[in-house]
Amino acid sequence: MKTISMAAFLICIGILLGAFGAHALEDVVTAERLEVWETATFYLLLNAVGLLAISIWNYTHNVLPKALPTLLISGIVLFSGSLFLLVALDISQLGAITPLGGLALAGAWGWLGVTLWSEKST
Repeated sequence: MKTISMAAFLICIGILLGAFGAHALEDVVTAERLEVWETATFYLLLNAVGLLAISIWNYTHNVLPKALPTLLISGIVLFSGSLFLLVALDISQLGAITPLGGLALAGAWGWLGVTLWSEKST
């Protein structure tokens, strides 16, 4: 249940940050930076909804490795978080963290695929 709660919180945060970017940042940052904010919001929401789906499914099936949601959440924080901070603080070097988050996200979804592929009952 804690992973389901975390997914719900991440979706809430994604909605709030998306709205903030659309309404408060439009006249404050460049169009390029606003696009970065939108990318961060998109990946946050996409992966949070995915986390919610697999967490609800796993609640009844209980076949996923315990560390998989942690890897997914870490990827969300590193990927989207670094992009949000890049825009908010205007520090381009924070973009160097973003690929680590992308690798964590890809790793988590790949791990899920391998886990489910190897499950005999699914």
